[in-house]
Amino acid sequence: MSRLPLIVWLVSFGLPVFAQKKPVTLDAVTQPASRGGEIASMVWAPGGGRFAYQSGQTIWIYDATAQTKREAVVLDPLLAAAVKVPVGGPFDFENRRVHENKIQWSPDGRDLLLLLSGDLFLLHLESAKWEQLTATSQRERDPKLSPDGRRVSFCRENELYVLDIATRKVRQLTHDATATRWNARLDWVYPEELDLGTAHWWSPDSSRIAYLQFDVSREMIYPHSDLQPFVPVLEPQRYPKAGTPNADVRLGVVGATGGKTRWMDTGDRVDALLARVNWTPDAKSVAVQRLNRVQNRVDLVVATASNGASRTLLHEENPHWVNVSDDLFFLRDGKRFIWSSERSGFRHLYLQEDGAAAPRQLTSGDWEVSSAACVDEAHERIYFVSTERSPLERHLFRVGFDGAGKTQLTTQPGIHAISMSPDCRYYTDSHSSATEPPSLSLHSTETGQLAVLRPADRKPLDEYELLPVEFLKVPTADGGTLYAKLTRPAGFTTGKRYPAIVMVYGGPHAQDVRNAWTGLNWDQALAQRGFVVWQLDNRGTTARGHDFEAKLYRRLGRQELADQKTGVEHLISLGFVDSARIGVYGWSYGGFMTLYSLLNEPDLFHAGVAGAPVVDWRNYDSIYTERYLGLPSENEEGYKASSPVHQAANLKSKLMLVHNFEDDNVLYQNSLQMMVALQAAGKQFEVMVYPQKTHGVTGAARRHMLEGITAFFERSLAAP
Repeated sequence: MSRLPLIVWLVSFGLPVFAQKKPVTLDAVTQPASRGGEIASMVWAPGGGRFAYQSGQTIWIYDATAQTKREAVVLDPLLAAAVKVPVGGPFDFENRRVHENKIQWSPDGRDLLLLLSGDLFLLHLESAKWEQLTATSQRERDPKLSPDGRRVSFCRENELYVLDIATRKVRQLTHDATATRWNARLDWVYPEELDLGTAHWWSPDSSRIAYLQFDVSREMIYPHSDLQPFVPVLEPQRYPKAGTPNADVRLGVVGATGGKTRWMDTGDRVDALLARVNWTPDAKSVAVQRLNRVQNRVDLVVATASNGASRTLLHEENPHWVNVSDDLFFLRDGKRFIWSSERSGFRHLYLQEDGAAAPRQLTSGDWEVSSAACVDEAHERIYFVSTERSPLERHLFRVGFDGAGKTQLTTQPGIHAISMSPDCRYYTDSHSSATEPPSLSLHSTETGQLAVLRPADRKPLDEYELLPVEFLKVPTADGGTLYAKLTRPAGFTTGKRYPAIVMVYGGPHAQDVRNAWTGLNWDQALAQRGFVVWQLDNRGTTARGHDFEAKLYRRLGRQELADQKTGVEHLISLGFVDSARIGVYGWSYGGFMTLYSLLNEPDLFHAGVAGAPVVDWRNYDSIYTERYLGLPSENEEGYKASSPVHQAANLKSKLMLVHNFEDDNVLYQNSLQMMVALQAAGKQFEVMVYPQKTHGVTGAARRHMLEGITAFFERSLAAP
């Protein structure tokens, strides 16, 4: 006798029928993200209480006090008026970390300066009328309103300019730029590895501008080329490799109305790195954080703007390296400043008084201050984000200038990304956890939550079978603890042995195991196809203190692989992973780790995909590589032992290499050298090459890439 389908049987009895959730597929993973209701480019007004943001092609103003919003301008007519500048030129390989303010408030809060398609526009909020300030065939780059709101500075083709808003007169402040001398323009490596996003700064009184001049003439040139056109196009990039010359950088101060540049005495410039620049509140001096080349010493140098004379305000050293941060705040009295330091082994906040023998420590403990969010000088307290509750989470706290009264403001488990108003009265909280999609809410620092600006999009939870992510603590042989996350395959059955894929990054300044929303990601698609997915943060990663991170000093790969091996052994001990069917995948440093693991523990993994891998650390950029390995001339053995290209003959596993041909970060040269070494060793491997000018594969090509990598793991880790 035939049986009716279950759904028909339920309907016949009038019982409710719930739609079955869909499995996460590669199509779902690579579908364009919904941008409905997005709040982007959020910028607080100078006095706090309001912020401007862009949603689609509209600029909105949100009033935090009244919890209301209004439309400021639709951008379409402004974009139509902007001069269309063709793609191509010296800025094509500018680093993605260069930060340009697309929206800026005037000091009185009445106007917005907008940067659109390389032109500048001034929007008058009361009348909703706008003016086009520039209409040139060259892009105006990195514009900044002066603190008095009367002028706009910007960089154009390696020179610094100022535009007077009232008269529209444009004055060129620098006149000595060449193809290799850049005024107020960063080179590639400074934003990438020092996270410095701009190269000029207005004085608080609007009378002067401090700027960096980069002489890149000694930086080596990497010969990128676009091979897709009928006639290939050469696209060279200045890229200083480890041990090769960096840019010669100096700091100058020029008057806002023109005149001669006064160069600041920042000490010996040979191999020095000028990592941060801040004006003092009285507008008389410029503070510079100067690092030595291998970055184990930092000096806070204060130079007098009028004559360039300088003195060292603070000096710190570390036996490994010094991590730079943005946590420097000069107080209005001109005698005190807030500073963060890892001198205790963990980054914490300090109040330093000029001339005092020792600073006052404001926070302490075996946890990290991730960032300082706001300094409330009127009430003598500082707001900061930290890992105090868990290294897997981030929460907002405040503490007094005397180190007392520490209070936690965020309570929901997970990651809280905070943007505070300049007066510290309000903040927005972008929150998520492994079980809670991202939401954005508005808060008062005194009364709590005021409004939900963007509710969590629960569509992925409602429509897809999202498999739970488990967080585990993995003990190490020396008594330490490593954190890992685990996703079991769909239809998990006790007693069955599954193939596993280990996701790895493993490098410094990164943390992958966090209590944060990951949603429709590739891990979920792999788990739906029957894989166990595992990821562990080894020693060398961030958020666990400087000593935890510094374990990879002078030798990359060794400590990381030892910890990853501990993690794999722990995974196998859980009893549901087939130890003969374990693969590894990583991108960038993770690509390096994939190769290093396959070649130094050839029996641990049985297949690996290395995306954009560093294969020889002499190929990578100077500032990053030398921070961890030192100079190649001083650590030749460490460089060689850390570079998997020298161990190609050890390959026993299935291997796929993936790389963009014009990757401006990890150069394609790396993968090519690995291919040559593997061929010389008689080792077979697979390759996927993409033509994009980015470090990651994006757009439609990403779907192609994930499909190819997934198929590689399915055939390489198939049951015998």
